[in-house]
Parts: sequence; structure tokens; C-alpha cells
Amino acid sequence: MNQTIKQRTDALRTMFGQEGIAAFIVPSTDPHLSEYVAPHWQSREWISGFTGSAGTVVITREKAGLWTDSRYFLQAAQQLEGSDIDLYKEMLPETPSIPAFLSVNLKSGESVGIDGTVFSAEEAMQLQDKMKKDGISVKSIADPMNQIWTDRPAMPEGPAYIYETKYAGKSSQEKIAIIRKEMEDTGAEALLISALDEIAWTLNIRGNDVHCNPVVVSHLLIGKDDAHIFIQPQKVTEELSAYLKAAGVSIHNYEDIESFLNHLTAASILLNPGKTNYAAYSAICPDCRIIKGASPVALLKAIRNEQEIAGIHAAMQRDGVALVKFLKWLEESVPAGGETEISVDKKLHEFRAAQPLYMGESFDTIAGYKEHGAIVHYEATPETDVPLKPEGFLLLDSGAQYLDGTTDITRTIALGALTEEEKTDYTLILKGHIDLAMAVFPEGTRGAQLDVLARMPIWQHRMNFLHGTGHGIGHFLNVHEGPQSIRMNENPVTLQAGMVTSNEPGVYKANSHGVRTENIVLTVKAGEGMFGNYLKFETITLCPICKKGIIKEMLTAEEIDWLNDYHRNVYERLSPDLSKEEQEWLREATSKI
Repeated sequence: MNQTIKQRTDALRTMFGQEGIAAFIVPSTDPHLSEYVAPHWQSREWISGFTGSAGTVVITREKAGLWTDSRYFLQAAQQLEGSDIDLYKEMLPETPSIPAFLSVNLKSGESVGIDGTVFSAEEAMQLQDKMKKDGISVKSIADPMNQIWTDRPAMPEGPAYIYETKYAGKSSQEKIAIIRKEMEDTGAEALLISALDEIAWTLNIRGNDVHCNPVVVSHLLIGKDDAHIFIQPQKVTEELSAYLKAAGVSIHNYEDIESFLNHLTAASILLNPGKTNYAAYSAICPDCRIIKGASPVALLKAIRNEQEIAGIHAAMQRDGVALVKFLKWLEESVPAGGETEISVDKKLHEFRAAQPLYMGESFDTIAGYKEHGAIVHYEATPETDVPLKPEGFLLLDSGAQYLDGTTDITRTIALGALTEEEKTDYTLILKGHIDLAMAVFPEGTRGAQLDVLARMPIWQHRMNFLHGTGHGIGHFLNVHEGPQSIRMNENPVTLQAGMVTSNEPGVYKANSHGVRTENIVLTVKAGEGMFGNYLKFETITLCPICKKGIIKEMLTAEEIDWLNDYHRNVYERLSPDLSKEEQEWLREATSKI
């Protein structure tokens, strides 16, 4: 029995009586509904011992469960062992939803507790609707972790800093003026922004509040003639204070957001219920009309201006130089022995850190050798770390934060001899990657309409992958950003010129190997055509794609031409910044197949 976890769940249960609840739900997020959160809000990890990035814990008087997705089934099973928390595997037909579980385990007239600051208004209201039919109410209570998590990390207190316009391309005053115009079009007198990437983009500020994500924990309220930021006072330097005041932004304490909303004089406020926490939503003055809709910032941010596009190209070039140096080193070092998943991660970090404008990694590197490559979000630990041998695949998914752009790249690298199955899988994924990269499509096309291009080669072999094919990427911001995506499930946001998105099909075979090839693409204009304008993708990642796993006969002439053209561009762009030996290595790595 895992006594520590049992003590923590029992400590939570002791509060049920005083709070008048019979169950409590612990999600993985923070008051900004972030994907990645600061240690202060890692309550779900603390209460369960499960360290994956996604999951929800439900605790009743008698039972406890963790709901998580297929990326984490193996990890969760291991980490929950010996605790009193059962694993519920999402998306499987036999797995009950959380509301269904609560309906069975709670009685009519009882209440389920939530901390309204870490539930979106949308989720909380949907839960209320679902539970109402069974006579169960949903009660928002003060965060119980404040009482039972005795050594809880403090909220992030590091200073925020100004992000220079020479990298951002537009000043915060220009951005706020554009946002106000968008607000007018919706009839809103105020706009509440809680998503941290949207606040950082709007105000041209950055911080170190979340691991690998240069955001600042804060809320932002923009009115017709005023703007207000809610932020921990110790995060605001004199320089930042003067900068915000010059931009017309008043500074308030972080915890004052709810009382400020309670006294709001604006006649109407625009907010996204999926990106606004339930406590803030509930605090809005009853006289203020709530307009539910997407934040205009999400789309404004996703469409890069000329300066941002120039910056991401420059960042990709420096990242490519670091990657070539690393790949040459890897090829020479693995046969000599002594390298492991963790050691190559550290070496890659060294090469990137030597590049100008480097600010850190954009996420923790995934270095999965052989069967570890089949674990989609694998992260090597001292317990799981394995030596690399001159055989099989190393799947390496990594990225960096530079002042002028964020990178994200995956390469599946043949370290030596491969099986026919490995080569086939590698070539099928490459086909899908290239077929999506070559897409030309009319304006108004959604990512879900293009997703099939990346999947068709493996679908024909009765294979699939369950993650998305493409996600938006921030500009020296979060490595995962919307609103656009390329995936099987529907997303109404259309792909537009200036958007930066990943192209990353993969296939994963448990206990054998994983393959993923990822580049970043920029949506660009492809000219006029029948019934309007057309768009296409420009691949902007600069790094050779390993040729050793390719079965050339499986590629079409067009796919071969694309790969050869891509490699010619990689060599031309990167070789001037490499030594003679590195140029020779790259010439061979990018030679025609």
C-alpha cells in the first residue's frame, strides 16, 4: 500500500463533512486552464502520485479514481500501484465517464465539490447539468489543498519582463487597439483574458512562471478606454510598472480579480467560457451581460506578422545548425558506446544552448530508444534510462525557445541495422508527412479536412495514431497553441496565411518501436484559382530527415522530389554556419535518394 498517497486522500476526505460534500474532483490545470502548470497548482500530481501531464482524480468517501488518456495508461498503472486510486482508461467503451461514476457512487441530495478557480466555466456548468438529473449538486469550494498540502510550493514570484517590439513586430498599444476594434464588432464593452499565452502576446511581456513556457501568471481585462492586469505585485519591476502604465494598463493584485469583476460597470463583457475559470465567471456583476465567444486574441496571435515570420525563420536556422552538430556527434558516438537516452538529451541541450538568443527548451525532450519510442510522451528517468546501441530507432522529439521564435522537431534516427517492419513503418510515416507538406488547398479549409493526407499511407496498412497531426506553435511562447489544429476531430478554425503549425504523423508499436517525423510549416498564399484564393504549406524546419530507414520504392516520384528539394534547401541554408567537417557530414545526410 502506498501510505503517503493514502494519507493525502484521507486528509481530503476529512474535509468533506465541514464542506458539505460527498466527493471532490481534482483536475490537472490552474486558474488559467493551462496545459502546463506551475508547481503551486500541481494538486492532481500531489494527491495521486501520477506525474503525467493530463488526468483528473475523483475522490469519494469510499473510492478514488484517476481518468487519463491512452498516452499514460502504462505510466499511470505503475504510479498508482499500491494507492487506493483506481485507473479509469478514457475513450474505452467499458470506462464510465466521471459524471456516470459520480451518479453511481453518490446519492440524490448529495454534493460533489470542485475548486471553481481550476475548472472552466464551461466544464463546471456541463457537470452541473449532468448531475442535476440524479439530484446531485455541484458545489464550488475554496481550494482544500491550502489546508492539507502543508509544503505546497508558493505561487510563482519571479519578475516578468518586457518583450521587445523588434521581436514582437507590433507594440502592445497597437495590439490593444486592434483588440478593441474586434470587441466593438461583438458589441462587448469589456474583454476578460485569462489564457496566459494571450496575455503575454497582448502586452508584449514574458516570464518564467511555467516550466518551458515563458508566460506570466495574471489576468487581463480590456475595456473600451482602460485596461487592467491582475498580477502578484512582486512580479512587477519598476521598469515593467512604467511600461504598463505607458500602455494604459492599470496594475492590481492577482487575487483582486473576482472582487473587481463583481463591481464591473461595463454593460457587457466578452469571454470564452472554456478559457475562463468558473470562480471568475461567477463573480461577474449580475448587471453585466456576458457575451460567450472565442477571445479575438487567439486568432490575432496565431497569424504571424512579418517580423515574427522573419524571426521564426532565423530561429529555425540556428536550431538547425545545433541539430546538425548534434546528429553528427550522435552518429559518431553511439558505436563507441556509453551513450544513453539521458546523455544524448543533455548533449542536444549543450548544442542548442550555444546558439544566440537561446532562452531554454520549449518542452522536456522525448528521447525514446527502441520500445521506448512507442510511448508517445515518454520521458527518460534514471530508472528507465537505457544505453543506445548501433541498431534500431531513436525517436527524438525536442524544441527550443529563442527570443525570436519557438521550435519543435521530431526525428526518428536509425542508429544501425533495422528490420523490414521498421523500414516499412518509417517510410509510410514519411509518405504521410510529405503528402501533407505538399498540400495545396482553398481558403476556408479546416485542419480536419487535410488530416487524412498524413494518415492515408498508414491507414492502407490498417494502422493509425491517436494524437493530432498538427498543433499551433507560439512565438517565443507555448509550444502548443491554438486555435488552429490538424487532427481527425472537427475544429471550426480555418487555416490562414501566417499560421505556424506542426506536421507530425507517427506510428507506435508497443514493446517494439515508434516512428514520428515532425517539421513546422508556415501557411502561405498559393495564388488565385477556381472559386477564390489558394494556400499551401512552406516547411520552415531545417534539419535532415534520416535516409537510412527509407524504402525508396515505396515513395512516389513526387515524394522523392519533395525530399530531395527539402534536403537541398537544408544544406544551402545551414552549411555557411558549419565547419568543413560538419558541411561534409551534412552534404552526405542531404544527398539525393
